[in-house]
Amino acid sequence: MQYRKSKMFLSFMNFWKVTALLIFIAFQSNAQSTHVVRDEDGRHVIPRGFVVNTNDGAGELFYTPDDYLRMVRMGANYQVIRLELGKLSNFPDSELKPEYLLKLDSLVELGKNHGIKTVFKMTVYSVKGFSWEDFYLNKGGEQETYVEAWKTIWHRYKNNVAVKGYDLVNEPRKHDMDISYVDLTNNHLVPIYQKIIDEYLKIDEGKLMYCQAIFMNKGDAINHNQYAEITRSIDRPNVVFTPHIYQNKKQWIRPSMLRFVKEAELQNGPMLVGEWGYPTLKTTDTSISDQLDYMDYYMHTVHLFDSLGVGTIKAWFSGNRVMQDFLPGGPSTWAIFSDSTGVGTVERKYITDIIARPYPQAIAGDIHTFNYDFSTRILKVSLATASNKGASKIFVGANRHYPDGFTIRIGGELLLIHNPIKNAGLEMLKNTGGWEMGNFIWDEKSQQLVILKWPSDKQELTLSIEPGITRKSL
Repeated sequence: MQYRKSKMFLSFMNFWKVTALLIFIAFQSNAQSTHVVRDEDGRHVIPRGFVVNTNDGAGELFYTPDDYLRMVRMGANYQVIRLELGKLSNFPDSELKPEYLLKLDSLVELGKNHGIKTVFKMTVYSVKGFSWEDFYLNKGGEQETYVEAWKTIWHRYKNNVAVKGYDLVNEPRKHDMDISYVDLTNNHLVPIYQKIIDEYLKIDEGKLMYCQAIFMNKGDAINHNQYAEITRSIDRPNVVFTPHIYQNKKQWIRPSMLRFVKEAELQNGPMLVGEWGYPTLKTTDTSISDQLDYMDYYMHTVHLFDSLGVGTIKAWFSGNRVMQDFLPGGPSTWAIFSDSTGVGTVERKYITDIIARPYPQAIAGDIHTFNYDFSTRILKVSLATASNKGASKIFVGANRHYPDGFTIRIGGELLLIHNPIKNAGLEMLKNTGGWEMGNFIWDEKSQQLVILKWPSDKQELTLSIEPGITRKSL
């Protein structure tokens, strides 16, 4: 009996060792391949940001420069703007509205002015009576009408480097169609993606094509995740697999993410978690125990994200003007602010402190691994430098994570500190590697550490940010 228990224990441990190895290999291979996101300067970028809605069901949403600065101070370098198909197309009771295009221009410009890149995501909620079955079967030219809406966007932002790409179909549904998810995906959804991308390539090239899976019907799921599997390559350039994950059970997060890794590899490109974060119940705002539970599975989720090196987009950067009522626990929302306004300022800290964790935003070179430990408040980054690709940026979030100051260590060569009491930027305590102090900038406004230039090329480095101000130079 003891032998059987020991054997079972060893099998269990071997399973987790293999799982951990797969995660490590996935991240390591990504850092050395094209399966990472790079900006126009060739820097390795970790996209992180928010879904920006133009409408919340109660009316239009409007954003200010202060809202975008708040995004930056939460670590955002990307925004995903939800497009309203009803204001961009000729579907029934829909029309192209020029004033809506001007609104989109303003959001892109606000992002650009704050160092935030834009991805547009097409949603169908504003088209009354939209039929997914008609769309898949193209009964009345629905696909062509849909593509025409995209063409308006493609032409408008063709030469705008602040727009990184297009999330082509948001949460496609199956509803009552008499077809398997596999057949619906392989025989309809993937060909539609190919058709849309082919039309895009007639107008432009170089933007990223973000592609999602089928959102499964209520009661259907794979490992408790309500998104069907894509088992066929879309076979087009610049495809980014863009899964959503809304999960409050820790044991099901890892199986879903490992499945997503395989689906991204099938598309021969990177992965962006296009939406994540279980909805907030209204009652959570007034319960400490519920908030602690919420933080627990959120931290578990983001640790896995970061171990895989993937970008993530959190829903939603908005206030609490509207709540939905589809969960057993009562009214809920994805809003990160609790104000009963369109765009709020009162943070749900049990959400935002986890979203706004420190991380390497853009590195001139390759990011191998990174991890922020919530218990110790230590960020560790392993990287290889590229001295000719510009500045590197690390989001620190000192205002919420390091009110006691922080220490920067790079290998055994460099030691810097930031003392918030002195308000004097960065101070150097140790430098044995020929580092130039002028290349290190603490940007208080954006809460970023900026490294203007690495001293050498293709150098393997370990960088850490630690709480408190060390008084020792060794």
